Amino acid sequence: MRICFLGAGALGCAIGGTLAKAGSDVTLIDRNPPHVDAINRDGLWMKDGEEEQVVRVRAALNADDLAPPDLIVVLVKSFHTRSAIEAARHIVGPDTAVMSLQNGMGHEEILAEVVGRDRVLAGKTYVGGVKLSPGRIIAGTRDKRTVIGELDGTISERAKAIAAEFERAGLPCEVSENIMGVMWDKLLINVSTGALSAITGQVYGALYAVPEIEATAIAAVAEAMAVARASGVTLSIKEPRDAWRMAAEGLPYEFKTSMLQSIEKGSVTEVDFINGSVVRGGQKYNVPTPVNQTLVAAVKGIERRLEPK
Repeated sequence: MRICFLGAGALGCAIGGTLAKAGSDVTLIDRNPPHVDAINRDGLWMKDGEEEQVVRVRAALNADDLAPPDLIVVLVKSFHTRSAIEAARHIVGPDTAVMSLQNGMGHEEILAEVVGRDRVLAGKTYVGGVKLSPGRIIAGTRDKRTVIGELDGTISERAKAIAAEFERAGLPCEVSENIMGVMWDKLLINVSTGALSAITGQVYGALYAVPEIEATAIAAVAEAMAVARASGVTLSIKEPRDAWRMAAEGLPYEFKTSMLQSIEKGSVTEVDFINGSVVRGGQKYNVPTPVNQTLVAAVKGIERRLEPK
């Protein structure tokens, strides 16, 4: 299968590199020249658990010279979704599927506006990654599942083919008839740790050592669950504490949330698509979300402080 990743950060490299190692025809698109150059020159260095390896995979700064792939996986930062897919619209062929594996909610609507709803699949992944330097990442793929699905809830042949490609590479993947529920389940996990990690500057191990942080995380998840239920979504996570516990499963002490990684790089976070989506849902369904509103405000304040003067 020919697969193009729009966004070759830690997560795009972790999944794309694993697929490429297993024989998929992968191209990683990223706007960072040193990162692209390092991958093309030296290969993609990946550490997954105790295993270290170099994977040969194609990387490019843009999709200008690419032929239409079978699948485009969108893994850019949420606020770059529209510009990324518009820049790659010319490689969306008659049989090309477009799938978001981004954190948060709302990306599928943007993709559908650009390429058409019939081409778009949704997905969530529990794979993790940390970028160490250009061309070098820590990947967390072992026993980390990915769930994908059609927006209308059908089990399509293309979704089954994508899942089979992931499975062949050792990436557990299933097709769901309740992809909106899956997306909300993953959102609960992001809500539990992302903003709090960004605000406090704590890695996972330290984050889980502070009882007050745990209490705030559980309160934020409870709000998100109330919004999901008000919107008619069926969740598999039943208790807020379960999302908090699941967020750190299998991850090392020093692992950082993507939101904290963004803050440390001085860049804008995806808080609008994570805690912010809970706030917007609360406004729509008249569900109070004071904890998430506070977390959004705090992260926005940090972003403002980091803006170049």
